[in-house]
Amino acid sequence: MNILLVRVSSLGDVLHNLPMVADILRRHPDANVDWVVEEGYVSLVRLNPRVRKIIPFALRRWRKSLGDQATRAEIRAFFAQLREQRYDYVFDTQGLLKTGIIMGAARIGRGGQKVGLANGSEGSGYEGVSRLFHTRSVPLDQRTHAVARGRLVAGAALGYPVDTAPDFGLPGPDTANRPHWMPAQDYAVFFHGTAREAKKWPTAHWIATANALAPMPVLLAWGSPNEQREAEAIAAGAPNAVVLPKLSMDEAIALARNAGLAIGVDTGLTHIAAAFVRPTIELYCDSPKWKTEGNWSPRIINLGDKNDPPQVAEVLAAVARLKGQP
Repeated sequence: MNILLVRVSSLGDVLHNLPMVADILRRHPDANVDWVVEEGYVSLVRLNPRVRKIIPFALRRWRKSLGDQATRAEIRAFFAQLREQRYDYVFDTQGLLKTGIIMGAARIGRGGQKVGLANGSEGSGYEGVSRLFHTRSVPLDQRTHAVARGRLVAGAALGYPVDTAPDFGLPGPDTANRPHWMPAQDYAVFFHGTAREAKKWPTAHWIATANALAPMPVLLAWGSPNEQREAEAIAAGAPNAVVLPKLSMDEAIALARNAGLAIGVDTGLTHIAAAFVRPTIELYCDSPKWKTEGNWSPRIINLGDKNDPPQVAEVLAAVARLKGQP
């Protein structure tokens, strides 16, 4: 059986789709699972060795130069690669027009199905027009957890219950290939950056937490000039905090994969640390905890909720609890 997963973005959403692969192969061990994903997130999907083929999608780059001959040639090559294989099932778990078009272009064999979401979750960017490309649409409760959504869609189509903890298929820490900026000893990482201001945790809280963790090194990641300035402000108030150079996606994933402790707001890299089952504290300040909280391991603690950000004392109590975990 050949199966195609269409989940192109964003980082956290691609991550939350990974357990579909283990679910499918647990029930159908001879199945081949391919995946269409934005080119920037290929490295994350590649960490799951059970994905047979990754088909990179580059809309974010293509849309900047749609008039260029080279870009049009890349787009044609993408659709040619997409159509090389006939699939028994194509799953679109994003529910957008762009992912529907990809699903529509994919080829299915006789009796094949194109299966997607019948509805969005509360607060999601679901686009109902995507249903035009389905042969079957699976309805879900509007408060279905982000990890469960894709799993339930596949389970409904393939006829199995979703009754196990999610398996992201990710490897353990890599102690042999640490980059030069990564300490040899245990370190904490703060994923403080996020595009939406209301989701941020105050700088003073980060400084107080870093100082409480001393002498443990605290690494500060950033992805934009504004986040870099925030990291520098945290480091200025905490001698054990270090502002990292700008990291590639591979390096950022390695940072999460090897962390002795990860503390972060509701953002993709925080959820990646949780998926690697690193000791992780997820901070919810202005987004609903039910949607993305790490609920598959006692090594993950979720604090706060929409309009109810956690306090420093709660975070430090969570750190103490995690130190007692194996």
